[in-house]
Amino acid sequence: MADLRKIVLEDDPQLHQPSVAVRRFGDSLHRLLDDMRLTMYRANGVGLAAPQVGVNKCVIVVDDRENGFFELVNPRIVEAKGTTEAVEYCLSVPDRGGLVRRAKEIRIEAQDRYGAPVRLRAHDMLARIFQHEIDHLDGRLFTDIMLREVHNDAEQEEEPRKKRITAKRRD
Repeated sequence: MADLRKIVLEDDPQLHQPSVAVRRFGDSLHRLLDDMRLTMYRANGVGLAAPQVGVNKCVIVVDDRENGFFELVNPRIVEAKGTTEAVEYCLSVPDRGGLVRRAKEIRIEAQDRYGAPVRLRAHDMLARIFQHEIDHLDGRLFTDIMLREVHNDAEQEEEPRKKRITAKRRD
């Protein structure tokens, strides 16, 4: 059974440290992945990296709600193409957003929860989420690379528009 974990906030120094590679694939890792999945969904997130729950390991979970759920161990970007800019948010940086430039398309190599190799390609929003989460593994937050800060009450781009449209549909 998965446990809800506390999400570490941006002022915690452990978020700014590089993570270590996972070498042991077993029950402890499986519990971490299950806990991260539950924590991400309960926080209404689309991605979560192990450092965000206080674990200095190269582990991420992602679900963009269109392409399914992904859990990656020791992920690394091996190819990046194009560029795009969009506003990003982070569960560790509540109530702040920032305009961030990212690769439009990426290729990732990683391992699954059992250590088997995983290779995938992602583009657009899914690629952005993977890049954001992999940055956490390098001790980097979106606030370290943002072009400009965007506040929740300010005029915003892509994602906030979706929220306004969703809100209108409920009326």
